[in-house]
Amino acid sequence: MTVNAEHADRRAALKARHRRAILDAAKELITEGSSARFSVDQLAERADVSRRTIFNHFASIDDVVTTVCSEVLGVVIERFRQVVTAGQAGPGTRAEAFATLTEALRATDVPGLIAFLWRALGGFDKEDPRPRQIFQATFSRTTTELARELAVRNEGLDPLEAELLVSALMHGTEVIAEHWLSITGAATDESALALWRDLLDRLILSVKTGY
Repeated sequence: MTVNAEHADRRAALKARHRRAILDAAKELITEGSSARFSVDQLAERADVSRRTIFNHFASIDDVVTTVCSEVLGVVIERFRQVVTAGQAGPGTRAEAFATLTEALRATDVPGLIAFLWRALGGFDKEDPRPRQIFQATFSRTTTELARELAVRNEGLDPLEAELLVSALMHGTEVIAEHWLSITGAATDESALALWRDLLDRLILSVKTGY
């Protein structure tokens, strides 16, 4: 390897470390409750980098927060998909598909994700619809993908049935999420988690039995 190549590799490695340090620091500040309202100086101090380094990697604090939320959301979505795809593919029925999805909802840390996003977005302000729109978009993001996966793994399940089922559960989760936030303020203590489990049970029962 030439000297120039080694130098380029070291620069690339340093750049990657700085980017990771910035994202990890932002996640820590959000988790601690500082929300997305932390300053560039706070982020730079926590990440042990300069202000200039932050702007070499990201356009703004919002850009940092959006990237962190995408990473957290990706981890939760992958966990959800792992549960959905854990069983063997087969002919499948609506009842079996419903059971698979409800198991995934119960096994995934949905309230943790909701609380993190709520803090990251700075809560919901009636004067600013953007945070709520981003929040709602997170629940719409995976509906088509999960419905397709469900239909593929259950050959007897009509694709439309799969999409309707996933949509009902995911949008219902969005509804109970906002209800849960209004009561708990994004707390994740045992009483808040117990409330989430109760709301989720009510959602599952409502979708399962109809009206």
